[in-house]
Amino acid sequence: MATIVQDTSPRVATGFISWSPVFGGAISAAALSSVLLAFGLAVGLSVASTSPTWRDTSAALALLSGLYLLLQALVAFGLGGYVAGRTRLGVAGPTDTVERSDGAHGLLAWALAVLLGLALSAAVAGLAGSGTKTPSTNQNATSSAEPVLSYELDRLFRGPRRAPNVDMSNERAEAGRILLTTASHSGVAPEDRTYLMQQVGALTGASPADAERRVDDVIAKSHTAIRKTRQTSVILAFSAAAALLLGAVASWSAAVAGGRHRDGEPLPRWMTHGDYLTRRRNAPTTRPASPQPLPE
Repeated sequence: MATIVQDTSPRVATGFISWSPVFGGAISAAALSSVLLAFGLAVGLSVASTSPTWRDTSAALALLSGLYLLLQALVAFGLGGYVAGRTRLGVAGPTDTVERSDGAHGLLAWALAVLLGLALSAAVAGLAGSGTKTPSTNQNATSSAEPVLSYELDRLFRGPRRAPNVDMSNERAEAGRILLTTASHSGVAPEDRTYLMQQVGALTGASPADAERRVDDVIAKSHTAIRKTRQTSVILAFSAAAALLLGAVASWSAAVAGGRHRDGEPLPRWMTHGDYLTRRRNAPTTRPASPQPLPE
């Protein structure tokens, strides 16, 4: 009867990069990030909305939303880096080399998770856009001002004399393009202001004086709405960039911690608020590969 001998020698990675742990960490980070972002959107901690209700919120909510974006990046990418460092095979060599290898796996998991998030966002946006398109859509009636100034355009053309079921998409789009110029240095041109007054009077039945007051009020409110929307976009862009950079640091550090847990080593003192330099001087210069026996 043949005797089966189990190989209990440590399993050592043959290359510097093992892609299976990288993919596992990236998928874990992308999944947790999606969950946390969905939760933040559900409770109102999202700075992506340009609705009038969002533009009227305080700066504290915008700051809180940015902080939540940073927090979710630290948690999600930290998890992905830890999974990448903990699940990869051990490497026998100097401690610094092993930590750099583990950190590189965490950084690759972070980069892949970012690409997965961008691809998922693009796919969701494409599906949402294809679901809202109709064959009879008039391309000339679209305007980039509609998502930002939809409320102001409603107020501009609100009137009891307008016939029901009248398509005013072309007029709204043209007025929206004019109102976007309120954010420029020169503001709305006098001839554009006069044209808006004529359109309001013709479409709503308002008197010339009422049309002039309505146009001036909408122009002022449009300028404020565009300014607040621009501030919100700056907060969103800065928070997203800072979250990605901090996520890279968190993923690297978590991968190093995962590698130390894999090898049965204590965490570095810079992770436990101790004397890191003293710890490094007393630490061994090499680290053996973690024993991972083959399955029977």
